[in-house]
Formats: sequence, structure tokens, C-alpha cells
Amino acid sequence: MPTADVGNAPENTRADTEEQEAGGRISTAPREDSAADVPALGPVGWARWFWRQLTSMRVALILLFLLSLAAVPGSLVPQNGADAFAVRDFKERNGTLAEVYDKLQLFDVYSSVWFSAIYILLFVSLIGCIVPRSWQFVGQLRSRPPRAPRRLTRMPAHTTWRTDAEPERVLGAARTLLRGRRFRTSLTEEPGGPDGSGPGGSVAAEKGYLREAGNLVFHVSLIVMLLAFAAGQLWNSEGGKLVVEGDGFSNTLVHYDDFTSGSLYDTDDLDVFGFTLEEFHASFERTGPQRGTARTFRADVSYWEGADGPEKKTSIEVNHPLKVGESKVFLVGHGYAPVVTVTDGQGKMAYRGPVPFLPQESLGLTSTGVIKVKDYRNKDGEKEQLGFQGIFTPTYGIDAERGPHSTFPELDYPVLSLNAFHGDLGVNAGLPQNVYQLDTDKMEQFKSEDGDLFRADLRPGESVELPDGAGTLTFDRVEQWASFQVSQEPGEGWALAGATAAVLGLAGSLFVRRRRVWVRARRGADGVTVVEMAGLGRSESARLPEELGDLAFALQDDAPPAADPGEAAPDGQDPAPGEDAGGSTGGTAEDVPAATEDAGPSSRGENQ
Repeated sequence: MPTADVGNAPENTRADTEEQEAGGRISTAPREDSAADVPALGPVGWARWFWRQLTSMRVALILLFLLSLAAVPGSLVPQNGADAFAVRDFKERNGTLAEVYDKLQLFDVYSSVWFSAIYILLFVSLIGCIVPRSWQFVGQLRSRPPRAPRRLTRMPAHTTWRTDAEPERVLGAARTLLRGRRFRTSLTEEPGGPDGSGPGGSVAAEKGYLREAGNLVFHVSLIVMLLAFAAGQLWNSEGGKLVVEGDGFSNTLVHYDDFTSGSLYDTDDLDVFGFTLEEFHASFERTGPQRGTARTFRADVSYWEGADGPEKKTSIEVNHPLKVGESKVFLVGHGYAPVVTVTDGQGKMAYRGPVPFLPQESLGLTSTGVIKVKDYRNKDGEKEQLGFQGIFTPTYGIDAERGPHSTFPELDYPVLSLNAFHGDLGVNAGLPQNVYQLDTDKMEQFKSEDGDLFRADLRPGESVELPDGAGTLTFDRVEQWASFQVSQEPGEGWALAGATAAVLGLAGSLFVRRRRVWVRARRGADGVTVVEMAGLGRSESARLPEELGDLAFALQDDAPPAADPGEAAPDGQDPAPGEDAGGSTGGTAEDVPAATEDAGPSSRGENQ
């Protein structure tokens, strides 16, 4: 009948304590307080509770998820910082909904109070989580591996065998072997046991510090990325400019078509440079299923840096920007600009020049645009203004469903189709206008002699007379234009470095295994050395027993197994370390649960 081992209770308690100490410090995760350690929930207690919740990794992940959700409206709703005209157009078309969006700050998502609150909380949470774990990790790097527990057989993976080699030789060979496998080792001498065994020692080894280092690098990289994005929002600048072939651009605020910058950006920090678009080259696929797909886009430019810098020539292509100082000039768009000449009712030239038309689709580059003639006199000599509205088709085509449209993006059969208006353009009212839209509220469309609305379809070189002697319109030729984006992103280098480090750190935390190995050698009561080996991993891994067996096999070169008294090995061979002469390589069914409960940070404990 089994009896309780009352006399060995202090010894068992001491052994359990040693095993827990051996399993400690394998993780830098904050330890959960027991119920007895929780302070009274006064103001200090609630503040401490809130801080611990905020700096937990669970809350950091929740905040990161909320930040990604909060960024979704910024891509669905037009933003004031990106396109103010689109915001104004949205408000005009959706009065009530726009008021709701405005109160929720959905037109300024990335500078809103709620987005900033999530951003700052995530930043504080990550710092509060990482700083204490970093100090703990530094302490682990400076400490020695924990000494071997009293009962190595209670570890998840263990093995033992007997050898005729001296304990000192076994321990020296074990230390050399483990160091060769990149383990950190520590040698401890141990006195003789109460069972009559002689003195010996143990080697403690630890490996896999890069797992926790990778975890910390990943979270530090997140902070670096947050700081880089914050710097990019505060000190960045971005402007767009549409340039027709032969025209130039100077990097000053007045030359931009649109310009946005961070709240801390100073326009005096604009790099001093300029460029001229000499020629634009575009080619498209003409056959096959990819017909009409762009193959090459290249802008040949001559640029200068500084007030008196020499002129240089280069080409700007998609994903190959021009870098000047801290600025990058990207090629972002392409289209056509019909060159037109307008004469007034007195026969004088009222307008002449290229007019950029904006593409409405990419397959055929069917484009829309307007021509505004501000300095104009009618046949009676009275001042008036003209407006033309229409489409330009590089390769003209027409059908019953789509009407006039372009069937190919190159200039195979260019046609300019226009409607003509006269009256007041509204450009003198003092309100900003979109140069690509025509306000016809105070204008009247011309009518032909038969009473229908006037419309003209012109090929390059053709002219048309406006009704009632209002003048003529001539379609001279077609030029190309390219749109450029000039940006300064002070934090993009840090963001790229942070993203790269985050990927490397995540890979390290996922694939590196943190584990410990102990080797004990002690002369037994019969004079034969007993070797014990055990391993403990931070997480469940089928490779731990395999690695331990490999180490045991390698150690047997210096500590060969000895035959048991009264039992000879078959065929004169030494018994393997996993047989009766060597003990077990995986533990019995009774050993494994005990190791899980008493070994400190076992696989189950670390997961919790």
C-alpha cells in the first residue's frame, strides 16, 4: 500500500524550488500578479491597473487593429489635405451627409482628434511594454545560465547513462560540446549525495536569446515606424504640376497646381531647382489581349539645381524619380494638349496656346477639357467672354452606346469635339475656379443657323466659324503633357528601415527556439560515473528531444556507456543511451506532468 513520503517533504520542497529557479528568467514577459499582490483599488490602484492594461501586449494589438480601421475612412472619403476640390464637390452633392462627416472629422481623418488619440495611445502602450522587457532582457544577457535542478528526470526531455570516464572529463567535454553548438555555459561543482554517490558537478547551458531579441526588435521597429510616419505627416510636402512639352517648372509655391504640407513644414525649405519638359515618349501595345496597355512612359527633361546651377539632362520614368536635394520628382500622369487659336468678332487673335485635356479612361485616353477665352470682343466691339467645352479623342470612334470615344491611346486619328458658349465665365468674381471645369450659369450656348446647339468636330489644321460672326476657332496641332509630383518625405528612410527590421525581428521571434540544457556527472556508489542530461524549451517543440539525443550521442565520444554489472551487451557492443544501461530519452508518463507542474516555465506555463 503506498504511503506518503512525509520525511522527505522539506527535501521535496527544496527540489521543487530549485527546479522553478532553473526554469525562471527564460522569458521577459511581465509576470501576472497573484490575488494577494493586487493593491486596494484606490486612486493609486486604479491608476496602476489602467497602466498595466494599457502597456499589455493584448491592448497594443487591439490599438494597432483600431488604427488600421481608423485609416479606412481616409481612403474612402475625400480629404482636405489631399484634394480640397473633391471635398467641396462632395459637400455640394451630399448636403446632409457632408454635415455629419464634417462633425465626425471624416474630411480630415489623419489630423482628427480620435485618430490622434489612438495613435498616441498605441505609441505609449508600445513604449510601456517594451522598456521593462528590454531591461529584463539585458539582465538575462549579463546573467549566467541557471544551475541544474536536483531532479533532471522531471524535465520534459531527459536521458541518462553510466560511463567509466571521470566526472571532470565528462563535464569538460560537455562544456566544450555545448560551446561548439553556440550555447552559453556555466560549470557548477556539487558535493556528494546522501545516497553514497561521490562529488561531481553540472554544466548549465542556454541558447536562443535571439528569440526574445527578435521580439523586442519587432516592437521597437513599430515605434520607429510610428515616429517616421508622424515626422512624415508633420514635415512633409507634396505638390503637383502639369507641364506641356516645351514648358518649364520652377520649385516655388506659386508654380504648383496644388500643394499640401505638414503643419510644421516651412515653405522656405523648398529646394531651389527647376526643369523643362523637352519631350515625352509613350508607347502602347497594339495587338493581342493587352492592346492599348502602356509599355513605356518617359519624360526627357533638362533641370538645374540652385540659382546658378548648370543645366543637366536626364529622363524621368515611372518608379524612377528625379532626386534633387531632399526632393523627389515623380512622373504620375500623361495626356494630350490640343493647340487652338481663337479670333474674336473683330478678327483679332483672342487666344492661342495648348489646352491640357484630362483622360477619363486609360484604355483609349478619351479626354475632357475646357477652353476659357477671357479677352474677347464680339462683332459689335463689346467685351465678352467665350468658353468651349468638349472631348478630345486620340483615335476617333463612335457607336450607339458610348457615342464619340477613343479606340486607341495614340494619335492615329485625333479629333477635337467642342460646344461653344458666350457670356460671363465668372473668373472675375474673386472665387477660385477649377481650370478644368466650365461654369455655364451665366453663359449661353451658341446655336447654329438651323436653331440646333452649335457643335464642332475638328481635325488638326481645320477651322470653324462661330455663329453670328463671333469669330473662328482653329485646331492647330496636338502636343503632349506630363504631370509630376514633387515631394519631400523626411521619414521615409526611417520607415523603410523600421519595416525591414520588423520583418527580421518577427522572423527571429517565430523561428528561433529558446531552450536550456543541463549535464550532470557524478561518481556513483559503485565507482561508475552517472551522466544525466535534460532539456527545457520555452514552447512545445518536437525537436527538443531530438536535439538532446544528438547532444548525448556526441558526448558519448568522450563518455562511452559502460555495461551494467552482470549483463553484457550483445555482440560486444555498448548499449545505446536510450536503453536500460542509459535510461530514458523522453521521460515516463508520470514524469512529464510533474515536469510541467514543477519545472517553472514549461511549455504550458510560457504560453499562458
